[in-house]
Amino acid sequence: MRLDVVTIFPEYLEPLNVSLVGKARARGQLDVHVHDLREWTYDRHNTVDDTPYGGGPGMVMKTEPWGEALDSALADGYEAGAHGPVMVVPTPSGRPFTQELAVELSERPWLIFTPARYEGIDRRVMDEYATRMPVYEVSIGDYVLAGGEAAVLVVTEAVARLLPGVLGNAESHRDDSFAPGEMANLLEGPVYTKPPVWRGRDIPEVLLSGHHGKIARWRRDEAFRRTAQNRPDLIERCEAAGFDKKDREILSVLGWQPSADGRFWRRAQAVEE
Repeated sequence: MRLDVVTIFPEYLEPLNVSLVGKARARGQLDVHVHDLREWTYDRHNTVDDTPYGGGPGMVMKTEPWGEALDSALADGYEAGAHGPVMVVPTPSGRPFTQELAVELSERPWLIFTPARYEGIDRRVMDEYATRMPVYEVSIGDYVLAGGEAAVLVVTEAVARLLPGVLGNAESHRDDSFAPGEMANLLEGPVYTKPPVWRGRDIPEVLLSGHHGKIARWRRDEAFRRTAQNRPDLIERCEAAGFDKKDREILSVLGWQPSADGRFWRRAQAVEE
């Protein structure tokens, strides 16, 4: 996978050299290119922003440097044999970045990130490049940062760990929170390791039983418990038909029941025993 990042703070992307992403780069699984947007400015102040049309506070990032920077990144990529570019625009007004979207992006061969500053990038830039490639406007949460570089790091790490060979164990992400399949719309439950007793605290006996079926059931029940406590909104959007008998039993204990039409789950008045 090729990654291009255009930014006015290239040093912000230094974490891409460490941990799993850094190792993936060293192995040649990720080809990362960070570009300084100011290289495509021509005044003595290297200006990348201007006042917004229509008035209002803040500044807007200009079209000209972004256009030249993106054209250059595309030309470099195509010359190097890259194909299928996708633009990823971090913005609080974008679609929520989810594990499902991370999986979708991990299947793309080339991602071009455009982290903005100030009030954002002139809209015409996204409209222009949407005629050349898919454009994903993504939000990593319902809050506003000083710039999009932190979001680039978040998206890159979430995507990179899904690439074949990046994780030491290819099955490691199968049971992640939100992972497609059985863990969709569920949070991963608690995990434990040695020693079996620490400061008087034992680990659950089932994890020492060696009974894989019981362990799997315990883990799924704990996933339901954690999701019901921390993210009840996730359970509310689950289709009732997607759960088996045991799932329904634990949900009932946790105070949930199918809606009147039997499609989705809603809170009941029951109290957990």
